[in-house]
Amino acid sequence: MANGVTDWLWEAACACPAKTAFSDSSETVTYWELARQAASAAKKIRRMLDGEKRLPVGVLIGRNAASVTAFLAVAAAGCFYVPLDPSLPEKRLRDILGVVKPRLILDASGKVPAAVQGYAVAPLSELTGGEAEYPADAGIMDSDPLYCIFTSGSTGIPKGVLISHRSVINMARAFSTVLPIDESSVFGNQAPFDFDVSVKDIYLTLYHRARTVILEKSLFSIPKRLMEVLNRERVNTLVWSVSAMKILSALRTFRSAYPEHARLIMFSGEALPARILGEWQDVLPDAQYVNLYGPTEITCNCAYYRVNRRFADGEPIPVGKPFDNMNVFLLSPGGESPVTQPGEVGEICVTGAGLALGYYAEPEKTARAFVTNPLTKGWDERMYRTGDLAKYDADGNLVFVGRADSQVKYMGFRIELGEIETAAQSVPFVQSACCLFDERREELWLFYQADGQNDAALLAALREKLPSHMIPRRVRYFEILPQNRTGKPDRGLLRQTYLT
Repeated sequence: MANGVTDWLWEAACACPAKTAFSDSSETVTYWELARQAASAAKKIRRMLDGEKRLPVGVLIGRNAASVTAFLAVAAAGCFYVPLDPSLPEKRLRDILGVVKPRLILDASGKVPAAVQGYAVAPLSELTGGEAEYPADAGIMDSDPLYCIFTSGSTGIPKGVLISHRSVINMARAFSTVLPIDESSVFGNQAPFDFDVSVKDIYLTLYHRARTVILEKSLFSIPKRLMEVLNRERVNTLVWSVSAMKILSALRTFRSAYPEHARLIMFSGEALPARILGEWQDVLPDAQYVNLYGPTEITCNCAYYRVNRRFADGEPIPVGKPFDNMNVFLLSPGGESPVTQPGEVGEICVTGAGLALGYYAEPEKTARAFVTNPLTKGWDERMYRTGDLAKYDADGNLVFVGRADSQVKYMGFRIELGEIETAAQSVPFVQSACCLFDERREELWLFYQADGQNDAALLAALREKLPSHMIPRRVRYFEILPQNRTGKPDRGLLRQTYLT
């Protein structure tokens, strides 16, 4: 039984040393070489940190296999890694560094931003040379932290979600129990390494001794080239954000090419419109599609839904049922009683092995989000309140409704802004939509991305789908809807620009 995720690496290096583990546009790394480099770097990291463990180590990341090597080296040294994108705005990088205060930063990108001046920065290439013995783990326990990924904070200061080895081990085992992943899987990594979607690519690869192809970001603006890479590398497993799937739809990718070998397609991050799912099903009817749900705080995903039919336009795709060793349930608005009846809305709450250790160096924020389960009597069971609203369908599947903070009262009605967005995205020419409520003027705003501007047609379509009190009063068209770093509509920017 693994105490740490690097156990999988040492075992794979012995079992299949010559097999490719990770590759990018310029480098291919076998399991043997990955293990040797990680073990060699781990030894030097321990020396630089005077043998101290459980310390944060920053990693300047790129779209490369070297970033994965750096992560595993930090883990093998008994510390936890903090992915740092060197292209981030300087203020955000400084905010992150101000929280974790790393004594060491590894550069796996070749780009050292001004924000890291004053910190000890070591090029990864200078640490990976030479032979090293392994297993080289520094007495890792599965409860030790593995990584800290930063998400946006309500105060503007990012929050570092701290995840343990145990939670990632649980994630890999849970996925493998219910999904067709094995040593023949070839992952096409789309998500940047400072987003938790990429955690699945990395650690499911190690767990199964599979292979991951790290895709250049630029490929998603050149769909023909992207399809060439996917097909040449025989990529058969996609763990992609919904925004990536939307991009390929918007660019009409499937008119000329498609990922011919894809057999398992997992998507997450936001609600995927049924219309776009249908486009994928048209070209890959035999692939298995899985809708994944879960915030960063519960280690990637806590629920899944295997798509087994076609969905009508505007019909929500369920987020399904819990993975093994996780409990996902609904609580009433007051957070004291369970919601069990189909159609009744409640807040999604989660317990189980996937829960994060908390927010790094943020005890008050941790205490607000990770609370005691009110349904458990006799002991304190940690529970994470997601802030997401959902309901059960007739089959007992969870169906995402929206954010608790996106429910507004308008004209005497309780309105879920997400319902308006879902209706808008079911309109054939609409590619993406974002709905906001202007409290001061008491107006609903709808921002949408489409092939061309047609406000009248959009409003006419919405009138056929929604009651009159849910029809937006203001509509604004974009060729490209502003997005945040996760590929979702940038609600903050839209609100600041148009509603203030």
